[in-house]
Formats: sequence, C-alpha cells, structure tokens
Amino acid sequence: MHSFEDVRSHLAARYEIDDNEPWLLSCEVLLAEGRRQTVFVAELETEGAGRVLRVGTPIVPLGTIDPIRCLRFNWAQRVGYLALSDLDDVPYLQLCENRPYGALDGPGLDRLLIEVASQADSLERLLRGSRDLS
Repeated sequence: MHSFEDVRSHLAARYEIDDNEPWLLSCEVLLAEGRRQTVFVAELETEGAGRVLRVGTPIVPLGTIDPIRCLRFNWAQRVGYLALSDLDDVPYLQLCENRPYGALDGPGLDRLLIEVASQADSLERLLRGSRDLS
C-alpha cells in the first residue's frame, strides 16, 4: 500500500464502503456469531510530514465506563491504543492503531481490520455484556 487510494481500492473490493470521503472511509467487518464492528480508516499526517493509516472503531460511550480502567488497559497494550472521539456528538471510547503505508500490503491490511474489529468487539463484550453496539 502506497496511498490512501490504494487502501480505498483494496477495501472497496472486499467490503461495502459506508463513509467515503477523501481521507476517511468506513466499513462493517463481520465477526463470529453474526456480530459486526464498524471500522473507520483514515489517513493522518505525522509530525515529520509522513503519512500513516489509522484504523479505528468505537467501543462504548465513555459515560458508561470507568476511565481509570481504560487508562490501565491502555498502559498494558503493546500495539493499538484507546482514544476518545465523538460519534454523533457522544464521546466514545475507541480502539485505534496507526500503521505506516510501507508496512502494509493487502493481506496485512485485511488482518489489521479484523484484529482491530475483533479486539474492539471483545472489549465491548467485556464492558457492556453481549449486546452488539457498533
């Protein structure tokens, strides 16, 4: 993958793209037991004028969980991280991962989407029970 357009083309061939903006797209990743997770893919510019791909997905509204527990979880992670972002004007805990384009090929991008979606779904189950929120 060399550009966001490469990413868009690859994902459009495998998923139905929901949001489709110049530097952002979203799609639903199907998981086990008929569950699904909406994943957002965006291009970000780094401080050194490089570009990375951010893959993120909402987990739960922030008001429903203990933020200290989230920070402790975040500290223990070696890859990926928790962040806060508004979704329809509601602050949501999100799971995100940034990757440089040079570190991704098609199969790697597919694995990244599934890993982020699966981990977020597991966290959602842990924090909210079995109900699928996103």
